Amino acid sequence: MLKGNAITLRKLIVVTIGMFGFGFALVPFYYKICEVTGINSGAEQALVKNTQIDTSRWITLEFDANTNEAMPWQFKPAQRMLKVHPGQLVQVEYEVVNTSDRAMVGQAVPSYGPRRAAAFFKKIECFCFTPQTLAAGESRRMPVLFVLDPAMDRDVHTVTLSYTFFESEQKVKTSGVQSALPNG
Repeated sequence: MLKGNAITLRKLIVVTIGMFGFGFALVPFYYKICEVTGINSGAEQALVKNTQIDTSRWITLEFDANTNEAMPWQFKPAQRMLKVHPGQLVQVEYEVVNTSDRAMVGQAVPSYGPRRAAAFFKKIECFCFTPQTLAAGESRRMPVLFVLDPAMDRDVHTVTLSYTFFESEQKVKTSGVQSALPNG
C-alpha cells in the first residue's frame, strides 16, 4: 500500500511540475502570437492620432449662461471663449450656485448660434442631459464634453453655445420623503 502511495505522489509531482513549466512556456508563446498577429501592440497604439481633426481651420466658441427670471440660481461658464479645431475633443465647465434657501431641481436647455451649428455640435457628456438637483446654497461645476463635426460649413467661424436653466417640476428627495417643488 505504501508503494502505491509513493507512485501516486510521484505522478502528482510530475504533473505539477509539468503544469508549472507549461505556464512559464505560455508567456513567450503569448508574446510571439501577439507579435505575429499584431494584437496588443501598445507602442504602436500610442502613435495613433485622431485623423478626424481639421487642423486647417479654427472655430471660435463662445459660451453663455442664463437662468429663467424666476430661478434663484447664479449660472455662468468657467470660460467665455475658446478656439478649437473641428473634430477636436473639447471639455468646458459651467458653474452654478443655488442662492435660494431650499433644494431645487433645474433643467438646462441648450441653444446654438448660428442655429445651423446645432447639427454639428456632438455632445458626449452634458449636465443638460439630466435634471440637476442642488441643495440650498450648494454650488457645482458641471462639465460639457463635445466635438464640433468637421463637416460643419466652412463659412462658420464662430459658434455660441448658450444654456438657460429653468426650474423643473420634478421632485426633490429630502430625508427619504419626496416633496413636489412648486413651479414658479
